[in-house]
Amino acid sequence: MIVRTWHGCVPLKHAEGFANHLQKTGVEHSERTPGNLGAYVRRETQGEWEHFFLATYWKDIAAVKAFAGEQHQVAVTYPDDEQFELLSDPYVFQHDVQAVSSL
Repeated sequence: MIVRTWHGCVPLKHAEGFANHLQKTGVEHSERTPGNLGAYVRRETQGEWEHFFLATYWKDIAAVKAFAGEQHQVAVTYPDDEQFELLSDPYVFQHDVQAVSSL
């Protein structure tokens, strides 16, 4: 299984709007992609910024590429991201894992 993680942040004034946007874009887009095994978002407030951590789980690298394209190490972005003043990490981390367990 592959775990793909992304991070981005928005000013607090856009936090709720971006949370809804991320659900409709990154989460739902990944969940509709064959080979997706789940998508989870964690939020954290730090000063005047709301940080979003998206972890998606995939059957294999072919499924990741079906979602993200051949340059699968580059973050997937969406046209409306700019309206939330999103600061997006340009690259994602992808980890080949055997199992996932809670901490």
